[in-house]
Amino acid sequence: MKLDQDICYRALQTRDARFDGHFFTAVLTTKIYCRPICPARTPQRQNCLFMPSAPAAQGAGFRPCLRCRPEISPNLLGRLGATSTVFDRALSAIAAGALDEGGVKTLASQLEVSDRHLRRLFTEHLGASPVTVAQTRRILFAKQLIDETDFSMTEVAMAAGFASIRRFNDAMQKTYQKPPRALRKIRTVASKISPTPNITLKLPFSPPYDWATLVQFLAGRAMPGIESVTINSYQRTIALEQCHGVIEVRPVRGKNYLIANIQFPKVTALALIVERLRRIFDLSANTAMISEHLASAPYLASVVTARPGLRVPGAWDGFELAVRAILGQQISVAAATTLASRLVATYGEPLVASDTSWAAPELRFVFPRPELLIGEDLTKLGITQARSRAITSLAAAMTENPHTLTGFQTLEDAVKQLCKLPGIGEWTAHYIAMRSLREPDAFPASDLALLRAMEKREQPMTKAKLSKLAEAWRPWRAYAAMYLWSAG
Repeated sequence: MKLDQDICYRALQTRDARFDGHFFTAVLTTKIYCRPICPARTPQRQNCLFMPSAPAAQGAGFRPCLRCRPEISPNLLGRLGATSTVFDRALSAIAAGALDEGGVKTLASQLEVSDRHLRRLFTEHLGASPVTVAQTRRILFAKQLIDETDFSMTEVAMAAGFASIRRFNDAMQKTYQKPPRALRKIRTVASKISPTPNITLKLPFSPPYDWATLVQFLAGRAMPGIESVTINSYQRTIALEQCHGVIEVRPVRGKNYLIANIQFPKVTALALIVERLRRIFDLSANTAMISEHLASAPYLASVVTARPGLRVPGAWDGFELAVRAILGQQISVAAATTLASRLVATYGEPLVASDTSWAAPELRFVFPRPELLIGEDLTKLGITQARSRAITSLAAAMTENPHTLTGFQTLEDAVKQLCKLPGIGEWTAHYIAMRSLREPDAFPASDLALLRAMEKREQPMTKAKLSKLAEAWRPWRAYAAMYLWSAG
């Protein structure tokens, strides 16, 4: 990734928050790297190296700043603006701990590329190898846990993905030139969040952030019993590794981060939970780049200007999102929500969690696992026979192959393979790709709401015409869809 050194230095001088996560400043005289918003005195230009990612800076021998805390950068793994499907999938896998036990060759094999090609992609986008990225992720996430939780050092090491407490101590000493316990002693009052249910962490983003539009979208599609959405918070039940939990995410006025409250019994799942939350709330999006592109495209300028910081809502779980999409085929959002609530009430597993007194009382279930829906007659819930077959067939496919909804190379490949599943057409495939696979160019062109929104701008409007117009919106058509939906 090439950086304009002069632009980077001007952003550093002004501490422009819009560039937070876009680059890191490595200072030659101190051997420390910082975020662009670091409150420390601005170093002289000749002493600065501007790096595309924290792993690049750390791999070059620089250590993280203790004042600006690179571990809470909105771009911890350095993917703002990246549009390579393989690269994004690799980053997601690393964030989920793919290299904690396996190697680069194993990861490359899972992505169906050579390990040489995978290393080339990481060098191109981040200036660092996959192994360096994984090591930096573990170290910086551990630093955040030290600063924002009261975990023991053993729990911090486990949650961050270290194989042993010895490796954890060695890595932290080498990186910060201090033992982990010393880092906790010097944490600032500002970084210590007041106690809330179980675990509380910051989820940073690069401003602006249109929280209101995102939660409005999620609220209309929230499944009773599993999700509770208000203008000030998003709560839901979660299930991982045969355990249940509850999460809450809320904004903080005037701050460039969301707050996540996490109640879950296994600390080893914490990194995966945080990564999934970042994807739900699209926290790594480069909204400046996206809005600049879409505002210059036909028909979108006014709505893009009206909604700065708009994001594409993700999903907690691919199977859950796919079932919700199938239920929503050719009916209203409200009707689909009613069917989803019946499905959850009938087949959902009762929530088993140690402390849910702080959560919304309606959170009583976790979404049913695929194996619980195999062979079931869902028509008794008011679901049409065709959609009942589609859901049960998908459940059977997921039980046989858990990667049914994830093993794709490109958006085109994803749509093609998803459309082979019974009951899944082009609209459903693009919707799944948009929200679950996080494909920024997914675009359900046959969506009735999109067609109606465009008819306000130009009539008549057809799927073919909309698809042709949307070519100018690539590679951000998913964001264009969100702008049009929000305008409607």
